[in-house]
Amino acid sequence: MNRKFSLKLAVLVLLVIVIASSCKKYLDVNTNPNAPSKVDISVVLPSAEIAIAQIVGYNFQVYGSMWVQHWTQNPSSSQYKAIDQYSPAAADFDIGWKTLYVDALENLTFIVNTGTALGKTQYVACAKILQAYTFQVLTDDFGDIPFSQALKGDQGMISPKYDKQQDVYTGIITLLNQAIALIDPNAPNAPTSNDLLLGGNMNTWLKFANTLKLRVYLRQSGVNPSVAQAGIMSLAGAQFLGAADEVKIVYTSTGGNTNPLYASMVALNGTQDLVASSTAIDTIWNWYDDRLPAFYNALASGAGFGGSGYAGITQGNYNAGIPISAISIPSAAVGGFSDPSSAPAPVKLMTGYESLFLQAEAAMRGWLAGSDQSLYQQGITANYVSYGINDTLPPYYYAAGMPAAYPVAGTL
Repeated sequence: MNRKFSLKLAVLVLLVIVIASSCKKYLDVNTNPNAPSKVDISVVLPSAEIAIAQIVGYNFQVYGSMWVQHWTQNPSSSQYKAIDQYSPAAADFDIGWKTLYVDALENLTFIVNTGTALGKTQYVACAKILQAYTFQVLTDDFGDIPFSQALKGDQGMISPKYDKQQDVYTGIITLLNQAIALIDPNAPNAPTSNDLLLGGNMNTWLKFANTLKLRVYLRQSGVNPSVAQAGIMSLAGAQFLGAADEVKIVYTSTGGNTNPLYASMVALNGTQDLVASSTAIDTIWNWYDDRLPAFYNALASGAGFGGSGYAGITQGNYNAGIPISAISIPSAAVGGFSDPSSAPAPVKLMTGYESLFLQAEAAMRGWLAGSDQSLYQQGITANYVSYGINDTLPPYYYAAGMPAAYPVAGTL
């Protein structure tokens, strides 16, 4: 082989290698740059938080608010008619189940495993608390659920068993105890603004964990009182969420970052499917409660129940021919108004006023120190303040014989 031919062959081989390499990169269409295989847990945490808020602030909020008769279906539309009639289809709960397990718990498990390996203990603590919260929402809604064998698809566990609710509650307490043991407000590598719920404030995360433990124990007070009592008494001296504390995501008016309930109405071309239930309107008015304007929009006519300027309709009252102009609408503060003013409404996972009510019940049972009546009334005041109503509650609001009077001590 002559020298000139050898040189040409070498150049040709080099060219083939370069072209083959370039083609491989160009044709490597199976690599999705928008779905990287390695993701930093600082990005996964807000994703999990948003998934939880999506279900708590939209799907479950609609079901719950209709079934306790805060809201009902607008008679001019039919989006939630089956829900309003207490006849949901089984598939109506699929989104909540899937989102909480896949988009929330899967991501939280990734944070726990990856954060543990990297020594990012505060991320692990936050993730375990949110795991506990999510499992508690799931078991409260569905009863027995996959827990001990859940989230192990990578280990071949694709048909996890359903654990008894009592065992799920026990597992939730274990998760919370593990998280509490990890919390250190001075630890490095803690979440900051990427924590959409609490901005990385680990002191408040600790209070959130303790308050969630209190909630889980009280859930068992009627069926397993000895466990509930011992668990709550073990919380003596613990810090709980205070009156001003709120574990929540505050949304914006920017598309894609709006309140999930409002976003659902935008997806339906702004249809106002939700209106006030007369059960709630009439009760709030009869109780001399000043929160009507916080929860509902007043009628333009100024008429309404008892001359209050607010009116609801009876649950399931679809054929009454009542125009929506004669029915109050959920306010922007709760995200139930189809107007853009609802866009930034927060989704609250747990609040200081719920914490005070939980403490009041525990104190009434003699399981926690404090005045049950005082804690109960502090909870009501905290709710007033949270919704921008800062007036001093009138004495008659709690007076004997009034609907909002505190129950006789020692009774439920």
